[in-house]
Amino acid sequence: MINLDLDLLRTLVAIDQHGTFAGAAEALLRTQSAITQQMQRLEYLLNLPLFEKRGRNKVLTHQGEMLMRYARQMLVINDEAVRTMTGAQFEGIVRIGSPHDVADSILPTILTHVVRSMPRIKMEIRVDRSPFLMEAIHAGEIDLTISSRFDQTLEGMVIRRSPTVWLCAADYVHNSDQPVPLVLADEPSIFRRLALSAMEQSRVPWHTNYVAPNLVGIKAALRAGLGITARGVELLGPEFRVLGEADRLPPLPDVTYFFWIRRDAIAPLTRHVYDLLTRSMGLTEPGRSV
Repeated sequence: MINLDLDLLRTLVAIDQHGTFAGAAEALLRTQSAITQQMQRLEYLLNLPLFEKRGRNKVLTHQGEMLMRYARQMLVINDEAVRTMTGAQFEGIVRIGSPHDVADSILPTILTHVVRSMPRIKMEIRVDRSPFLMEAIHAGEIDLTISSRFDQTLEGMVIRRSPTVWLCAADYVHNSDQPVPLVLADEPSIFRRLALSAMEQSRVPWHTNYVAPNLVGIKAALRAGLGITARGVELLGPEFRVLGEADRLPPLPDVTYFFWIRRDAIAPLTRHVYDLLTRSMGLTEPGRSV
């Protein structure tokens, strides 16, 4: 049985984080030739190609991507064991973003995992709309974020694929013979796009009855009986009910929620929180359907 060298795996992860052998060498305070030799040794141990040439750069092969996922998990376990046995603990601040829709569902689960594993760190939480959270992570204003937006320039995992439903107040009386009064978020909004696309494709008559800049306004409009809206099932509670095909409303696609970290994030704390969560929550690689 082959025993993988954690030092080699740490270098593999560094190459992925920094994008190039040169970037990994600079971060690890080694020469580029030393990094190359380490990866050659790893390929020799496994008898598999882990990198392939693409233009002037080397990128991970399919086997390399698979090993990368295992490497991250192994390093998290190793580092946790060392800290536990030596009494060392991560300290510092990690900034996490979350959309309003899942701030009461997905976000608490994430925070619980972090607090249990790293009780001495502090967290700054930003709850906002997904487009603004994506701008914030690119600007370095937050370290990690949940989002319904896909971005191939970021590193991330799928947290949940959530059904989208038509919601209205629990006592709302829906008249399917009249144009549907829609309660919508202003742009940019994935739920606005899904609602309008579904209406147009199904040719169901509709009109915009209320536009809100945030989820608070949307919920207020629904409670007031101003219409219906397309939203994730996370919003469903005693005050709302779901409408569907029996009400002559078109089906809606699921929404995927991702957990993102910047590819150039090098702070050990940020990287550890991300790796811890992807491992402990069993997250999967993101698709590109959103």
